[in-house]
This record gives sequence, C-alpha cells and structure tokens, in this order.
Amino acid sequence: MALSIAAVAAASAGLGAQSGARADADYLRRAYDTYKSMAQSSPYRGVPWQYLGPTNVSGRATDIAVADRDGSRRVYAGYAASGVWKTDDDGATWQVVFENYASTSIGDLAVAPSNPDVLWVGTGEANIFRASMPGVGMYKSVDAGRTFTHMGLADTQTIARVIVHPTDPEIVYVAASGHEWTDNEMRGVFKTTDGGKTWTKSFYRSPRTGAIDLVMDPSDPNTLYAAMWQRVRRKWSDPRVEPGYSEGGVWKTADGGATWAEVSQGLPAPQFRGRIGIDISRTKPNVLYAFVDSYEPGRPPQPNETDAYGRPVNESRIKSAEIYRTDDKGATWRRVSESNSYMMNLSNTYGWVFGQIRVDPTDENTIYTLGVGLHVSHDAGKTFARVSGTHGDHHGLWIDPKNSAILYNVNDGGCYVSQDAGKTWRFAVSVGGAHFYNVALDTSTPFWVYGSIQDHGSRRGKVDLSNGRDKIPAVAWTNAPGGEGSHQAIDWQNPDVVYSHGFYGNFTREDQSIPMPQRGRGGQQAMELQRQVVALQQQLTEASGRLGERHPEIIKLKAELQALQSKAAAESAAQGRGEQAGRGGPQRSTNIRPKDAELRAQWMASVIVSPHNSNTIYVGYQHVYRSKDKGATWERISPDLTSNDPKQLLPKSMSEIPYQTVVALAESPRKAGVIYAGTDDGHLHVTQDDGKTWTDLTAKLPVRKWISRVAPSQHADGTLYVSQRGREDDDFAPYVYKSTDFGKTFTRIAANLPAGPVNVIREDPKNPARLFVGTDFGAFVSTNTGGKWEVLGGGLPSVQVSDLQIQGRDNIIVVSTYGRGMYALDLMKLPSP
Repeated sequence: MALSIAAVAAASAGLGAQSGARADADYLRRAYDTYKSMAQSSPYRGVPWQYLGPTNVSGRATDIAVADRDGSRRVYAGYAASGVWKTDDDGATWQVVFENYASTSIGDLAVAPSNPDVLWVGTGEANIFRASMPGVGMYKSVDAGRTFTHMGLADTQTIARVIVHPTDPEIVYVAASGHEWTDNEMRGVFKTTDGGKTWTKSFYRSPRTGAIDLVMDPSDPNTLYAAMWQRVRRKWSDPRVEPGYSEGGVWKTADGGATWAEVSQGLPAPQFRGRIGIDISRTKPNVLYAFVDSYEPGRPPQPNETDAYGRPVNESRIKSAEIYRTDDKGATWRRVSESNSYMMNLSNTYGWVFGQIRVDPTDENTIYTLGVGLHVSHDAGKTFARVSGTHGDHHGLWIDPKNSAILYNVNDGGCYVSQDAGKTWRFAVSVGGAHFYNVALDTSTPFWVYGSIQDHGSRRGKVDLSNGRDKIPAVAWTNAPGGEGSHQAIDWQNPDVVYSHGFYGNFTREDQSIPMPQRGRGGQQAMELQRQVVALQQQLTEASGRLGERHPEIIKLKAELQALQSKAAAESAAQGRGEQAGRGGPQRSTNIRPKDAELRAQWMASVIVSPHNSNTIYVGYQHVYRSKDKGATWERISPDLTSNDPKQLLPKSMSEIPYQTVVALAESPRKAGVIYAGTDDGHLHVTQDDGKTWTDLTAKLPVRKWISRVAPSQHADGTLYVSQRGREDDDFAPYVYKSTDFGKTFTRIAANLPAGPVNVIREDPKNPARLFVGTDFGAFVSTNTGGKWEVLGGGLPSVQVSDLQIQGRDNIIVVSTYGRGMYALDLMKLPSP
C-alpha cells in the first residue's frame, strides 16, 4: 500500500476539533502551522519569556546519531520532548537544531551513511512513558540540520527506528510502533525509495502490533530484521503482555522488504514475548542478539519485596531481561544469558521502557544492554558487569565503529560521552531541558518556584528580580519536598511548610525551617534507608550474576539486606506514626497519608491548601479527604467520585497504574466549602456545603475526557473554568469550558485555540477578563474570557506547557514545560487589550 504525503493530508483535511472524529496526529501537524502564524502575529510576541533553569538538570534523551565528514564529527542527540541538538566539538558545546515543530518528541535519528548532510528525524518517543508525547511522523534535513521538511507518516505517532540504505540515501526503512493509547493501522515497517515522497507499508501484523526495532545486514542491504511488539498502554496499566497476545517476535526479509518470514525459533513462546530489541554484528553478520522482555513466570515474591514504586509485590516476578543469540542469521536462537536475580533486575519491573542492545562493532562477543543501568558483557551475554558513572534508565548507545572505546550514551538524565569504554563520562548538562510535571509558587521574597521532574525528584529555584524584571537569571535548583511526580501545595501563611507526595498519594508535610540533623531525620532518614536498600539490592544482583546464589558472599549480602529492610520498615512506620521521641525535637518531614485501605491516587495526586484557612488541606484519591489540622487527622468528605469500574482497575499488579482518581481539585477562593473535583476518567463534581452533598456535573460537559484542571473564579461567585485533555485517547483537540452557574451549564471557550491537549487553565488574579492556558504547543492568553486566544510572549520553544501559575504580588507568570525547564514572563509588560 503506497501512501503519499498529499493523500494522507487530504484524508484528514476536514477534521475539526469538535467534529466528533478524533483529532489525530495529522490534525495536530496542520494545527501547528496555525500556531506558528498566531505566534508571528501575536500582539504579545515582543514580551520575552525568561529561562529560569534548572541549569543543573537536563532531561530524558532517546537517541544519538553521528555524521563524520573529512576528519570532523557532528553528533546529534534526540530528546523525549526537547527536540534535536548538535555538537561539533565532541560535546563541549551544543546547539538546538530542531525545536519549533509540531512535535519535539524524538523517537529515532539517522544520518545517511553516503551523505552526512542528510538527517532523518522520526518523531514520537517509542518508549511510551505515561507522559510521552506523540509524534507527527518523519522529518528530513538535506542541509545538515539547518532546515527540515515533513515527509509523512504522521499518524504513526511513535517511531522506534530509522535505517538509511548504505549507498542510496533515497531508500529508507522506518520501524513504527503505532499509537500509545489506542489501536491503529499506521504501524509496522515502512519503506521509501524516493526520499520520503511516498511510503510503502512493507510489513504489518495488526492494529496493536508494531515494529519496535529494525536492523540491516551490513553485508547485504536487502536483508533486514524487524522486532514486532504487541502492546497498548491502558489508563490503568503499563504496557504488558495481555492474555491472548501472540503476535510479537522477529521477522526477516532478504529482498528489501518485499516479503517477510518469521525467524523466532528458540525465543520464548509467543504468549510470553514482550518488547524485543535486536542488533547485528558488523564483523560477523550471521550473529544477531535479541534482548527480550520475557513474561515467562519466574520466582515467587520474596518477603518484604517492593516494586519500583515502593508497593508490595504480590505476584510472581517474570523472568524479564533475557539475551538470545543466533549464529545462523535468525534460523535458530538460543538463550545465552543466565537466569538469576541480576538479569531479573536489569530492567526492574518495567522492561517495556527499555529493550535496546548493541554489539561492539569490532567484537561479536562484546555486547551492551540498556536497562535501569548500562551493562556490558565480554562473553557473548553469559555474564554482565555494570558500566557506571551516568544517570540511570538507558535508551540509546552509539559505539564508534573505528574505536569502540568511544561511546555516546543517552538516558533519563540526558547525554553522556566516554572516550575510555565507560570508565569516565562527560555529561552534556546544558542540552535539552528538565521534564517538569507541575509548578507551584510560594509567597516569600524573592519567591521560590517548585516543581517535580521526571526521574529527578522535586526541585526548587528562586526568581530573583533584583537585577531588573527583564534580567531574571537562570539558576541551579536545589532539592525540594516531593517525589519524581508530585504536586506541591505551599502554606500561604508560612511558605516553609510544603505539602507534597511520593509515588501514588504518599503525602507528606515538610517544614523547611526545621534543620535536618545528622541522625533521626524523620522522613528523610526513612528515604535514606530506602536508598541504602536499593543500593544493596543492586550490589546483591551484580554479585549474584558473578558468584552464583549459593556463594558465601551472596548469603552474607542477603542477611545484610534483610536486616536493612527491617530497619527501613521500622523507620518508615515510626515516621508514619509521627513519633518524635529520641529525634531531638519536631520532625522536618511527616507522613500524612490517610490511613484508609484500598486508596487510589494518580501519579500526580491532588493536594491543595484552602485559600480560606491555611490549616485546612484537601487531597484526592477516589474520594476527597479534608484535614483541618495540617494532615494530622483526616475525614473523608465525598463518596467515590469516579466510575469505579472494576474492568478498568488492575489491583495488586506490578503493571498497575492507579486510575479512576481525583486529579483536579480546587476550592472557591470566594466562598469556603465550595469545592470542585475532576477525575482522570472524566467525572466532574461540586459541593457547595463543604462536602455534605455532591452534585454530579459530568453530563453537563459535552465530552468525557480526563479533567486536567478546574479553576473557580477569584472574581465572580459560581464562575468556573474547566480544561480537559484527550492525550490518553490519542485525541489532540482543545477542550476548554466556562460556567457561570456552579456547573449547571457550560460554554465552550476553546475558540481559536489551534489544538490541544489543554493541560491547564488559570484566571488572572487582577483582571477577570484575562485567562491563560497551557497546551502541548505552548502558552496562550485571552483578554475576553476565552472569546479569542493569542500566543503569549516570545521566545518560548515549542514544547508542552504542563502547568502555569501567577505570582500576583510580583505580576510574574511562571510556566513549567515538559522538556525545556521553566520560564517566567513579566505580566506588567503585556500591552493593554
């Protein structure tokens, strides 16, 4: 089936944001052209966004490509949501080359081997984190990254691999893994022979099975191998092998993609095949390796064992990471890795996010696997050692074919360069940008900005206006209360007190005015012990892989681990009870999670401080809870406000994502006890009597979508703004509404917003007609309560604005972005409407 760019565009030309048809990725791509026109004509384009940092944090990187020419080298790094960056001095300095496009989520990069000026960018991260951004297909540069042209395949949404023919740059193969959240036809292996003008679907399995990896035989460009992965991300679970799955495996073509045959003999049975990564030896192309996330049952859970999120493990562990090798071009495979705890923990409990494997270009027996850590084997995969010195969670590795000691590695921390086979590394900290989920502002002078960052925990940085409102410096950020995904709710009377949470609603209250002593540090001591547990577990798994389970050293380490786990559990329990005896005074951090059983809370769980009484806080699970004493005691003030559909729950599984939870929570700043609650499954409720009764407003909204924000007006009783996002439905339309009667009726105010998802809406604290929204393109402002929108400010890269807040005292608006850190804008410089 041939697909031309023009035909694909015409097929979706009539799709509108509210037409009833899903606003797909091609709609998103065309909407970006509208966004660019709006940005160029905006009356606010002269008001600059100022970068706040963090200058000491980069972000998740996904791939590396190298262009060598006449003794010089250019390296390209692709990021999960930060675009593409280049370096011409081996990582000393970097410049962004791909940032203002419809998607800056990068799945894969490829330089044409026969022409280093040709760079292909496949958009859409294929690792499908819950916050991964969709792509809009393929882009191509023929001038070494100065300009790019869109080359189709928009609705693939995720690109796992791009392979360019070694001598003909017009021939390109693309492995597309397809939509993250829904089934679709645009997945599999695609091929172009005219440089991307037209594409042929070379290999296809089904609407749920896409190509997750692709390699080409270095001795025969007509021979390729494709790894196929059957998967979908549920709102209530990570991608996993579900009952009935059987379509994953490895396929081979020997005629340039005209025909394909399965070559999976020796791999785990089809019903156990998760994500598969593959690579081929350059020196012996008969040899290939497969890195399989195997769902074959492994050992039963161990006492006190927890998953990656600290939850008890209730089910048998799967075998997880297994390495297979073929010496006959895929005809037969054999497992070469050992079955031990080292391999089981190589990808932890989330092997679906990893799956990359690399063969040393000069030695077919040296391979690297990319999991939580970077691992190397020099004996064809039998044993491994960890390559340390970088951030964790690895997604890409490039090995210099002429000098295999030179490595370029990308992971959740960013991009790293090694000249000595991983003994030492240089970190490109200035590249990309932090992936923030949220922003919160306090009332101190100068004020602090808080936010949580993917895989970096929570941080805070100061907004210093002392050099002028147009000279706010970017700064290094320090650790702050909260976990990797956490809202911060700050006491407006005492900004030292911050409410936040760890994974899935483990709420804490932290008083930053209390020093953190060396001993007895409350919640910090518990966290330190947990870190020690994780480190000892890693030491144990590495040693087990070398020495075997019955070695005396392993028995000793296991005893040490059990003792440390008991100590950590006791410290955590003491923290939860709020014990202070022997701690030398008040605790800095106190666990305030409600004690009820079977509570569900999202990754970004709701927590707010009442605008009427700073001792009162509210948190969202499937119920709303209220505390009138800063979290010391709780009362449940709502019924279950979700659908509570058991078919959309996966309890006590390591794949579980808590779902059907309250994710948007706000109390009216005008009247105490008027509380709005929105859920991830699209419900909206209001109470006007402090939780005694609740009114279901769900049917008043035109569509059921994830409620991304509720914003009661600061200026008028009964006025409410609501935003919804369709990302989890692969729907990119904008959904924004206004009510003036406590939600009895709603009016759509998306107006001329070019696309969604809309992640946040806020009302100006001083001007009731001025509204702000953040979308996956950027930030917008309306001066007539949503009748018309304009792009807000100039100089903000095209990136998801995940949240925004207004510091009313200083007239500063701050936006968090998922991929480029945080920015501030001076509201006093906005021209009058």
